[in-house]
Amino acid sequence: MNFIIYLIVGGIAGWLASMIMRTDGQQGILLNIIVGIIGGFLGGWLLPLLGLGLGGGWLGFLITALIGAIVLLAIINLFRRGSVR
Repeated sequence: MNFIIYLIVGGIAGWLASMIMRTDGQQGILLNIIVGIIGGFLGGWLLPLLGLGLGGGWLGFLITALIGAIVLLAIINLFRRGSVR
């Protein structure tokens, strides 16, 4: 059951991050889910290093994954276009 929740939260986080970073026209739903899940891992690793903890629950997971997905898309844009955008 947790796997399905991770997919849903990852998909929502990836979709929101792609809208914020203006890459939503280039990505499909599968790539949004992948970006959201990888962003969740990245945010889960990065935020404690910065001393931030968002707590548990699906909202905390969503915000963590969203922040991680935005960072991931910024890094991808930096290598692809030479600017974060």
